[in-house]
Amino acid sequence: MAAAVTDIVNTAVDWVTSAFEVPLARAVVFGVHIGGHWFVEVVLLVVIIFLLSQKSYKPPKRPLTKKEIDELCDEWVPESLIPHPTEEMQCEPPVLESAAGPHTVVNGKEVVNFTSANYLGLIGHEKLLESMQLSQESCTAALNKYGVGSCGPRGFYGTIDVHLDCEARIAKFLGTPDSILYSYGLSTMFSAIPAFCKKGDIIVVDEGVHWGIQNGLYLSRSTIVHFRHNDMESLENTLEKVTVENKRAKKLRRYIVVEAVYQNSGQIAPLDEIIRLKEKYRFRVLLDESNSFGVLGNTGRGLTEFFGVPTEKIDIITAAMGHALATEGGFCTGSTRVIDHQRLSSSGYVFSASLPPYLASAAITAIDVLEENPDLVVKLKKNIAVLWQELSDIKDLSIASNPLSPIVFLRLENSTGSLKNDLLLLEDIADRMLNEDSVFIVASKRSTLDKCRLPVGIRLFVSAAHTESDLLKASESLKRAAASVLAGSS
Repeated sequence: MAAAVTDIVNTAVDWVTSAFEVPLARAVVFGVHIGGHWFVEVVLLVVIIFLLSQKSYKPPKRPLTKKEIDELCDEWVPESLIPHPTEEMQCEPPVLESAAGPHTVVNGKEVVNFTSANYLGLIGHEKLLESMQLSQESCTAALNKYGVGSCGPRGFYGTIDVHLDCEARIAKFLGTPDSILYSYGLSTMFSAIPAFCKKGDIIVVDEGVHWGIQNGLYLSRSTIVHFRHNDMESLENTLEKVTVENKRAKKLRRYIVVEAVYQNSGQIAPLDEIIRLKEKYRFRVLLDESNSFGVLGNTGRGLTEFFGVPTEKIDIITAAMGHALATEGGFCTGSTRVIDHQRLSSSGYVFSASLPPYLASAAITAIDVLEENPDLVVKLKKNIAVLWQELSDIKDLSIASNPLSPIVFLRLENSTGSLKNDLLLLEDIADRMLNEDSVFIVASKRSTLDKCRLPVGIRLFVSAAHTESDLLKASESLKRAAASVLAGSS
């Protein structure tokens, strides 16, 4: 074995020696002496170039047979289009089996409903207001006259006279020059924001805005800057920083985006302070009144009435009609120029089928009912105050919402440190209330797309149609379930 290795080494040495001794190795080319190492390096270079020029894969000389093709197809496994479903994704929420009024039917039994934003109680209650029968007649008449759908966008023969009537009614109620209707509540924010905000613009937005606004911000492709939730000092610092650090800021379109009543906390935006900062730093304001329209102010005209701020100081006002008005769709209201711009550049308006006529008719009647019955707003405020008082001494949970907000939002006083574990505790409380006391509430569960930065909590939507006994039952049930669940987790 040793002798064989020695022979191989000697052969290699002889080959190298002969390479250095070949005539070419001692040649002179253009006055340069070619040594033996040059010869070896040239050979290696040629070999490398040859190898690099070769194809890494040579197709077979013959085509694949049908059997071989079938075998390859059977072995191929496509990449999944969606992530593997987790246990959380497979969870089925309770299903309502009747109208989403203050009382509804879930799993075959009647429950007190605090999960629907039926703020004025315009749907589902056994003792409907006499004027609500007019709303039912209005919807029936609209169905008989127009049918169910419009089968076309507003700009392509989908505009019906009742749409124009509804837009005019909203504008008159809010005291603005014009309004525009959208066929879906969330599409109002999806569309209005990108219609005005483009790439390169600056949007300063509250970190607690709901997903509809988040998606509109994403679609706008603008530069997004967040400030701490409902913190005006943080807002001012952010506006100052954006204005000073960005030399082009004065030449860009700049917006402040806030909710009147935040869906993820129940807080109310201090509009008077926001207007002061808007005028100081020369920003525009987009205000979403989805949870304040029909609720705040003496007559339910929203946050502008609540703070006594003229509507013309707000550049863009949006709202969903699926809450206080108990219908569907959304609207944007403001100056004529703001509205006309959306009729040409807002995707949700231009490309979506228009709002079903009977829903527009229902919205008109709901505004009429609200205007003729201001006591609905008074009753709602009274119910909010009762529930607040009853929950003020609850243990292990704290109320995070504003005392005048129709969304009573409670958070864990001592978080587990994990959003997932916090949510499991809150959902356990909600399940116990439903199963043991027939009180239907909801934890603020968020989708994987929702980037809200606020803590999760329990959300109760208060309605003017709730009775005092409903409110007392809910507060007692929540205290009992929270004490049971949270005591076991500590």
